[in-house]
Amino acid sequence: MRHLVLSVSLVTGLLAALPAAAREGGNYDGTWSVELVTESGLCEARYTYSLSIADSRVRPVSGAASGSATVTGRVGSDGTVGLAVATAAATGTASGRLRPQTGTGTWTVSALCSGHWTATRRTARTASAD
Repeated sequence: MRHLVLSVSLVTGLLAALPAAAREGGNYDGTWSVELVTESGLCEARYTYSLSIADSRVRPVSGAASGSATVTGRVGSDGTVGLAVATAAATGTASGRLRPQTGTGTWTVSALCSGHWTATRRTARTASAD
């Protein structure tokens, strides 16, 4: 059960924390490092994960999340983040706001635990000109 809570927390935090590109109101595509800090409940104290944003959709980076969690989430053009994570045993949500290089917000895994997250931009996907 502890492993499941960790997996859901990880995915939730990572997906929520993927920050935006440098353009105002623009592109949040890229890879982000996300740290989840537990403030209450049964989860471990701290988790760090990598997430990817492509076309406003949040996805875990390959190998970043263990287990069979389903993640759905989006980043709005203004940087607002909303996502849901579900496994056979628990569900979680995350919300917050992204900026060009960082992001912050909160997360909850069912009634098991909750906390806040911070994100730091690692890479940006940019279009190339011919």
